[in-house]
Amino acid sequence: MLLLRITMLEGRSTEQKAELARALSAAAAAAFDVPLAEVRLIIQEVPPTHWTVGGISMAELRQQASTSTQGQ
Repeated sequence: MLLLRITMLEGRSTEQKAELARALSAAAAAAFDVPLAEVRLIIQEVPPTHWTVGGISMAELRQQASTSTQGQ
């Protein structure tokens, strides 16, 4: 059995996550020469307030980007 664990920011559609799961599962099965049925994948979504870059949350960074774009 092969387990893939993906951590990403919240906000992507169900369809996008399904396509990611299909593509990564197929790629992992091929790369490790295991049956696709042996590949497991977990997607963990993190809210932007819990994901930080340089000590600043993604929620704050997005707000800053939005504010600077509106001022143009």
